[in-house]
Amino acid sequence: MHAFSVMAKPASAACNLSCRYCYYLNRSDKQPSRRMERAVLEAYVRDTIAAQPGVPEVVFGWQGGEPMLAGLAFFKEAVALQERYRPSATRIVNALQTNGTLLDEEWAGFFREHNFLVGLSIDGPARFHDPLRRDLRGRESHARTLKALELLQRTGVEFNTLTVVHRLNCEHGREVYRYLRRLGSRHMQFIPLIERLTPAGAFAGPPDGEEPAEIAPWTAPPEGFGKFLCEVFDDWRPRDVGRVFVQIFEEYASVLAGYPARLCVFASDCRGTPILEANGDLYSCDHYAYAAYRLGNILETPIGELARSKRQVEFGRAKTDSLPEPCTRCEFLGACFGGCPKHRFSGASYLCPSYRRFFAHAAPELARIVRGATLGPIPSGRAQ
Repeated sequence: MHAFSVMAKPASAACNLSCRYCYYLNRSDKQPSRRMERAVLEAYVRDTIAAQPGVPEVVFGWQGGEPMLAGLAFFKEAVALQERYRPSATRIVNALQTNGTLLDEEWAGFFREHNFLVGLSIDGPARFHDPLRRDLRGRESHARTLKALELLQRTGVEFNTLTVVHRLNCEHGREVYRYLRRLGSRHMQFIPLIERLTPAGAFAGPPDGEEPAEIAPWTAPPEGFGKFLCEVFDDWRPRDVGRVFVQIFEEYASVLAGYPARLCVFASDCRGTPILEANGDLYSCDHYAYAAYRLGNILETPIGELARSKRQVEFGRAKTDSLPEPCTRCEFLGACFGGCPKHRFSGASYLCPSYRRFFAHAAPELARIVRGATLGPIPSGRAQ
């Protein structure tokens, strides 16, 4: 039985920030924001658990927009439903991605009490973060994010940091890594920003529509993400192995050790991470939350049936079945399987130069680390 991990948007795309690169807020088909109703929440919790009998751990991912806009009462209800439907031998894990600006003592206490893993979005120092991550009134957000990080640390909430790698910070991997390390982050995720704009200025959808589009100005150049990762790796390797865990390093090390990738962009089959909208509609992926990729509604069909439907199976397999020709000759095919299909709009993945640069650079050292068995666990949770 194929495992899946649904990301839910309890407040839809609603957010108290207006990030320049947010692919939810800048779509031409943007839907009105709404809070998830109790019936949808209960169906999500009940059927997600029921669809995975005997699994020792069931993960619930909460994303947005800003999921905390759903309110603390919503998450208290979610936890109560999880406890109601949880088999005695099953452990529930909640992972929530946030910009942190709404965090206070009450929220932090709740996260600590119920062992939430909190992903905090921060793009490095303020000069990289604030130009693209401002609130609805145009105000900078970095200082508020730092206060959230300090509160998470003080209250003992488990957290990781998510850093979007874009044109402003892609030349400064070492600086960003050292900054996050100095702040106390010990689990880091680095996500490349690749977005395209239509002639009307909206974010372009998946490349299968072949609509005319140009690279968004804040997207890093094709080799930018790779350069960033190599700088981070070179600073991480001498002193932080086993102390600081970088998701993409853990993923590649797992591949070198002979295990399948757990991150969807590197897996051979990417069916396992559908996205749930607040109204109960389930889509194949958060980057493919368009009408053509709607699997159904969980109030009408159990979530397990939708997540394992023929359409979702075909979606997942298409990643490998439709590999660009250059990928079939690449020595690193087993490391990324062509990357995310959404980024294949230039004959191969836009990130191909970055992936090749990083894989070639890191492989010898990561192979030695694998042989020495000094790797730690891959951080759980999904970043926005």
